[in-house]
Amino acid sequence: MKLLSLLAVNIPGLVIGIVLAVVAVIVFFALVPMGVWFRALVSGAPISISKLVGMRLRKIRIGMIVEAFITGKKAGLDLSITELETHYMAHGDVGKVVNALISAHSANIELSTKTAMAIDLAGRDVLDAVRVSVNPKVIQTPVIASIAKDGIELRCKARVTVRANISRLIGGAGEETIIARVGEGIVTTVGSAATHEIVLENPDSISKTVLEKGLDNGTAYEILSIDIADIDVGRNVGAQLQMDQAEADKKIAQAKAEEKRAMAVATEQEMKAKTQEMRAMVIAAEAEVPKAMAEALRSGKLGVMDYYNMENIKADTNMRNAIVNPQDNGQPHKGHDGK
Repeated sequence: MKLLSLLAVNIPGLVIGIVLAVVAVIVFFALVPMGVWFRALVSGAPISISKLVGMRLRKIRIGMIVEAFITGKKAGLDLSITELETHYMAHGDVGKVVNALISAHSANIELSTKTAMAIDLAGRDVLDAVRVSVNPKVIQTPVIASIAKDGIELRCKARVTVRANISRLIGGAGEETIIARVGEGIVTTVGSAATHEIVLENPDSISKTVLEKGLDNGTAYEILSIDIADIDVGRNVGAQLQMDQAEADKKIAQAKAEEKRAMAVATEQEMKAKTQEMRAMVIAAEAEVPKAMAEALRSGKLGVMDYYNMENIKADTNMRNAIVNPQDNGQPHKGHDGK
């Protein structure tokens, strides 16, 4: 009876204790990913429970971080779970960084964890960089037009084989710079050739000259080879320039000739105007002659016989003109304009 009475008295306390224990167990398993902890432990990459709890509280993808950590440890990398956690919080790609470190380690390429993380945070694909360092890739340039000294245009395409330079991935120029520099080298080489036939006969001279310029300085790549994939003859730019110059000279000459013609026409018109003016003055003066003769007759300065003699002279002159020029019919001689 006493035992039953004691149990009846302690039942509420027992229920509360059981509830608290259940809640504690639930909270423990909610905060502590025991499955992840156990997997890391048996994989030879142990992680403290406090570290896992801290990651859970910071809302970090524990499974992905631990998986990358285990993979790196299995590959023989000296990784720190704290570094991976920090890189994840900096919005980096932890999986890609670890895979890049594993690839570099397998290929005996020197690549530190900090360098790989810095390359990833800089926006470059660190895993692709390691792959290109192991397996060089080919960059195809667009058609590059250049002109030789004889004025013939050559259109070239080049294939540039490059290998990533891990040490210069941070701050190094990319593929666009490589293509631009190769194009500049091709234009310079073709432009210095005396004739386009020389370039067509020895296209490898372009590759040799361009490679000697050290075009990969300051870039994230190391140029292994430059091969001219295609070279075609384009326009005869020199002849076209000469034709354009001749056309321009022709237009200039035509403009000057038109200017001279306009000046000649203006001069002719001016002379005609002066001639008309002089003729008008002569006609006006001739109109004054009868008046002057009449005044001379009235004043006695001109006698009647003198007048008749003058008329005879005029008649004689008209007769001679009619004999010399029968088509004039004895009319007085006219000017060039028929007046």
